[in-house]
Amino acid sequence: MIRKANIDDLARIMDIERAGFSEAEAATEAAMKERIKKISDTFFVVEEQGDVRAFVVGNVMTKRYITDDQFETLQANQLIGGHQSVLSIAVDPAYRSRGYGSQLLTHIEAVAREAARESVSLTCLARLIGYYEKQGYVNEGASSSTHGGEQWFNLVKPLS
Repeated sequence: MIRKANIDDLARIMDIERAGFSEAEAATEAAMKERIKKISDTFFVVEEQGDVRAFVVGNVMTKRYITDDQFETLQANQLIGGHQSVLSIAVDPAYRSRGYGSQLLTHIEAVAREAARESVSLTCLARLIGYYEKQGYVNEGASSSTHGGEQWFNLVKPLS
């Protein structure tokens, strides 16, 4: 079942975040808590048998691409328009290859369409480009992001 994240999910979300990203890449607990409070309308978890197994979160942006400052601070989402970001999507390693990531992307894309967003935008490492392209995202080249000391790529899925 996909549902909105809440503060009671924070510890489990952090376990999944830390399992999916390096220490330099992973969001801090404070940043994740802020996301739950400020953008819960675009923060979703997969829950099965009372256990959170995966999540996706992103804020709404006026620009097409994610910038590094979004990983630190953010504002509440505008109601209509803009571009939906995916700041983080992660699946517990014990539950990978079950379609949870695809389900979460489909869900956040549907929410974005309902709010008349222009696109869904994310950054990913080179090794994940193929996965996102299979989900309908277009690789628009190297990102200016230096988050976690990595080279990121802008992937965008137009919604209109």
